[in-house]
Amino acid sequence: MTSGAICAAIQPEFGISQPAVSQHLKVLRDGGLATVRPDGTRRLYAVNSVPLQELDAWLDRFRRFWAPHLDALATELARGRRERRAGPTEGAGPTEGGRAP
Repeated sequence: MTSGAICAAIQPEFGISQPAVSQHLKVLRDGGLATVRPDGTRRLYAVNSVPLQELDAWLDRFRRFWAPHLDALATELARGRRERRAGPTEGAGPTEGGRAP
């Protein structure tokens, strides 16, 4: 994908300028996450998946620690959304459970 095509896709999505997109592409390139090759007056960018695969393999060792917590968080968020959609329930208020505000 050319840098112009990348800018055209990213600018409206994130509301950043062409120079900002170019700077981000440079950071990705310098970090080894993207490759670039000249093609006449254009520069063609591609994702370098090797470092991302290495990162994924490294993170895989830790997923078992945070996965249950993230699942529990998702459950609580869903419960909160359901309760907000259902509206206030009888007896639910600032003194529920005998506690004063």
